[in-house]
Amino acid sequence: MRALRIVQKFGGSSVADAESIKRVARRIVATDEQGHDVCVIVSAMGDTTDELLDLAQRVSPNPRPRELDMLLTAGERMSAALLAMAINDLGHTARSFTGSQAGVLTTESHGDARIIDITPGRIESALGDGDVVIVAGFQGVSQTTKDVTTLGRGASDTTAVALAAALGASFCEIYSDVDGVFTADPRIVPGAQRIPEISYDEMLEMAANGAKILHLRCVEYARREHVDVHVRSSFSDKPGTWVKDLDEGKRMEAEAALITGIAHDRTEAKITVAGVPDKIGNASRIFEAVARAGINIDMIVQNASVQDNTTAISFTLPQNDGPKAMAALAAVQDEIGFAQATYNDKIGKVSVIGVGMRSHPGVSAHTFTALAEAGINISMISTSEIRISVVVPIDDIDRAVRAVHTAFGLDASGEAVVYAGTGR
Repeated sequence: MRALRIVQKFGGSSVADAESIKRVARRIVATDEQGHDVCVIVSAMGDTTDELLDLAQRVSPNPRPRELDMLLTAGERMSAALLAMAINDLGHTARSFTGSQAGVLTTESHGDARIIDITPGRIESALGDGDVVIVAGFQGVSQTTKDVTTLGRGASDTTAVALAAALGASFCEIYSDVDGVFTADPRIVPGAQRIPEISYDEMLEMAANGAKILHLRCVEYARREHVDVHVRSSFSDKPGTWVKDLDEGKRMEAEAALITGIAHDRTEAKITVAGVPDKIGNASRIFEAVARAGINIDMIVQNASVQDNTTAISFTLPQNDGPKAMAALAAVQDEIGFAQATYNDKIGKVSVIGVGMRSHPGVSAHTFTALAEAGINISMISTSEIRISVVVPIDDIDRAVRAVHTAFGLDASGEAVVYAGTGR
């Protein structure tokens, strides 16, 4: 009987080249030699996925989604096979599997499929034989069409947590090129501090608002299945960050720390629909049109009605969805009767996150004061129970993050280390 069953995931920066793959193999072998069952999920090497996308665009400007998924899954399969070879050369036996061979069953949506179920029979068998199992992340097989699918960029994290839940693993380790989850992006705030433990709720807010250390769906899955996630660096042996349910003592300690971290997002854009007749149902018609285009909305602000009984509605959305949203709005302009829709992608979002704000008044005022003193204008505000988000000009993002981080006393004296420069 082995001591523990552990799932480990290594990002693209951790397996960027042959020497990196050999270093990761040594780390995996060390875990295996401690008597643990080890299942590893691996991303594509470095920028392989981007290179494959670029190649596809040069061959075909509008490739069919099915064939694009067939192409993009090759990157993770390469990493898995190479990592298995490196482990075998260290005297341990390893077997690599594609997502479909590992039993990852998904919806049929290409490019952004969802995991429906995992049937890990082959993995269980290989672990029973004493092998290290290597699984290509980011991919699965449609339960209905049997086609290869991909789960969206960054979704190897989700594969890892889902497999940890299916295998009954003790925990899931997510390895990247930073030493855990920090109070802000270390590339922007060199004095950002590592967070030893963070709740699922706080990590969800961090991930949803731009922190790229963990994929959002990975955290959602971990919370639902109660999988403890250990975020670590593959370049060091530092203790990392645990993402987990916090017991009452830890929760009270977390509440005592007013703010957990500052997240930012440069990938959003803002659309303002001006001159909207102030009539019941018009807001519904606007957002129904956007929803039909398959676009997720983040923040929404509606102005008070002006003298001519019109109003303006602004909302934020992913930049990649901007053209679709503008086309959807143009299609309903005559029906709704609004004057114009304008698009602005020169904005970004900064979010202040912490369970402590539930019981501490004045967090909003402190945030806005820090931004005002830094000379930063706010165009939109959104809040949840443990988050305050503001939209600011894109050129002010870095200054805004640093200003708020300092204002809440989160700066440390030392400098956080980013080993490979990507955060994945």
